[in-house]
Amino acid sequence: MPLNSIFAWFIKKRIHQIDLFKQYPREVQNELLQKLISTAKDTEWGKSHHYESISDYETFRKEVPLQDYECLKPYVERMFRDEQNILWPTEVKWFAKSSGTTSDKSKFIPVTRESLEECQYNAGKDVMSIYYNNHPEGKVYKGKHLIVGGSAELNELGKDSYFGDLSAIVLENLPWWAEMKRTPSKEVALMSDWEEKIERMAHETIHEDVYMIAGVPSWTLVLLNRILELTGKSNIKEVWPNLEAFMHGGVKFEPYLKEYKRLIPGKMNYIETYNASEGFFGIQDQLDSNELLLMLDYGIFFEFIPMKNFDGINSTEVINLNDVKLDTKYALVISTSGGLWRYILGDVIEFTNLLPFRFKLTGRTTQFINAFGEELIIDNTDKAIAIACERADAQIRDYTLAPIYMENKNKGGHEWLIEFTTPPERLDFFAEVLDTALKSLNSDYEAKRSYNLSLGFPSIIEVKKGTFDIWLKEKGKLGGQHKIPRLSNDRTIIEEIKQCALQYA
Repeated sequence: MPLNSIFAWFIKKRIHQIDLFKQYPREVQNELLQKLISTAKDTEWGKSHHYESISDYETFRKEVPLQDYECLKPYVERMFRDEQNILWPTEVKWFAKSSGTTSDKSKFIPVTRESLEECQYNAGKDVMSIYYNNHPEGKVYKGKHLIVGGSAELNELGKDSYFGDLSAIVLENLPWWAEMKRTPSKEVALMSDWEEKIERMAHETIHEDVYMIAGVPSWTLVLLNRILELTGKSNIKEVWPNLEAFMHGGVKFEPYLKEYKRLIPGKMNYIETYNASEGFFGIQDQLDSNELLLMLDYGIFFEFIPMKNFDGINSTEVINLNDVKLDTKYALVISTSGGLWRYILGDVIEFTNLLPFRFKLTGRTTQFINAFGEELIIDNTDKAIAIACERADAQIRDYTLAPIYMENKNKGGHEWLIEFTTPPERLDFFAEVLDTALKSLNSDYEAKRSYNLSLGFPSIIEVKKGTFDIWLKEKGKLGGQHKIPRLSNDRTIIEEIKQCALQYA
């Protein structure tokens, strides 16, 4: 029997377990919570929060406070120094690096062996299980899998301790069945210099028989365009005729779909996933829907804060799956086998179905832009624009920004509309300072701006005084507490304001 057929038969056996948590979601989650508490009861955290006496969700909610990264940071710093048995009983030597909080350029999330195996690797198998279940004719295991991942760096703060992008940590520890099909070589896959990395990846993979690609849409587009430049081919199917699937996540895919259809004509399957440095949460399991199935047996216990009552770690209304409703926005709270306890992730979801639990990702608890994996938050842009104003001797009244999405061979970027009260003498100097400041404040923005590969230099448009007021007036929001949205993950608001600027110029 061909290897692909054997793999398809083996991997689809997991579908029965997925069906079980679809049918009994609350029971699976309650059992998982008890397992997490029991495992961690003798840790420093478990002892200080009386885990030995917690037997149900209500007690757990009363004994354990809500956490954010600022709460977690002191424990992470101790784990960097190789202190163990703090949040989780098994050894912690990996830390997933992602964009920072209001006080840090980067944050570091502990990654345990359990969180790798129970969450990340099971998720990888489940993506394949669901794919073969939906596509019985699938042949992805017959060929190579192109993984467009991050980089890993040695963390010198602790012995045998490492940090890097989560994708790189997963790549460094892949099980044999995934490693044997992966391309490019590990040496190239883990490179930190993205300009050289894209070049090396392109050269290494051109002659492979690639059946599946997995990665963030923006960086993957950079790679595919470079491959076409090197080969002189008109589309990717001429390079990899057997390519049949793209497993994507990290940023909203809709703005990229048109470009992918241009680069990869004909039949192509797109599967969305939802994961973060803190865990893997959802997989698109239906062919005719973009909804994500909430994965309930990955060592993650879920709680939810209604956004109408969201107040960060001071939020008082927190519920579990028993009480969620449709068409209500919730901030996601997780407790995990990675040692995160009642951790506010920062993402906002909305349930579209309650049996099984399917949802869509609707945004962040703060304004943000994540079109290219840059995870830019309003605290970053406020600080950066203040630095630019000081250096350029300028003053602003208001600003807004939105992504410029990749099209054809044009790079993506950010477009800023700024209403100055005192404009800078040189707008180009202002833009340079702004860009440099953002790099210093946000490591993900810095990485995506590297060599202008996926995120170009910011485009700044100065609008006349009163433009933002005109838009607010048209929306019936002039005055009071109404404010200009600073960051938008799509172009709706910025295009409306630009139209106002043209009409009243």
